[in-house]
Amino acid sequence: MSTRRVIVCLDVKEGRVVKGVRFQALEDKGDPVALAERYEAEGADEIVFLDVAASNEKRATMLDVVRRTAERLFIPLTVGGGISSVEDAIRALRAGADKVGVNSAAVRRPSLISGIADATGAQCVVVSIDAKREGNSWRVFTHGGQRAADLDAVAWAVEAAKRGAGEILLTSIDRDGARTGYDLALTKAISSAVSVPVIASGGAGDAAHLVEAFREGGADAALVAGILHDGTTTVARLKSALAVAGLDVRGAAA
Repeated sequence: MSTRRVIVCLDVKEGRVVKGVRFQALEDKGDPVALAERYEAEGADEIVFLDVAASNEKRATMLDVVRRTAERLFIPLTVGGGISSVEDAIRALRAGADKVGVNSAAVRRPSLISGIADATGAQCVVVSIDAKREGNSWRVFTHGGQRAADLDAVAWAVEAAKRGAGEILLTSIDRDGARTGYDLALTKAISSAVSVPVIASGGAGDAAHLVEAFREGGADAALVAGILHDGTTTVARLKSALAVAGLDVRGAAA
């Protein structure tokens, strides 16, 4: 039985953690370093930092925050947002990140994926896909969900994996922050199409939604944010519920 991961996402803007609904109406949730430490203590398997303004504002990823966080964390840290070159990726990894996430720049220049994979290893490359339903399929969006790309989400995931992505971080824009559950059809469509791990993101409202993402969506990991930030639940409680449901998770027993 494969071990399922619970990953905590911290959307960072101007050095602060923010959270909104469908990528809009962002609210301040605290200091990223302190929150990363807290979630590790609660049992998070990994932390993801996404600089949600970097691509739009043409800024480099917040390497100072990465360094301060990496000094204190013992679990893997993924950093994304504003990584548009192999050099950007290497700088993030040297600052202490274990993996880098690419999105907008990879859509614009798909060879970036293979370039980073060749330089650092596929295990360091996470391709983030923000997708929104259009009819019976899903369209890729970039720049924090603001720009539609001429790409089908499933086809793009397949290409990203072929180019060297070690993981796919899949966010449903429709479900982001809504707490109505992950988009299981989207997650299943992509997890069935690629051989690399898929991280389900967007829509977690309770532990049952994570169970669905794993069992019905075929996800290898589930990303959680808002319900942790506001104290609705904790990583430990989520993991306990997953264990009770018969799923193999680290640090929890049924």
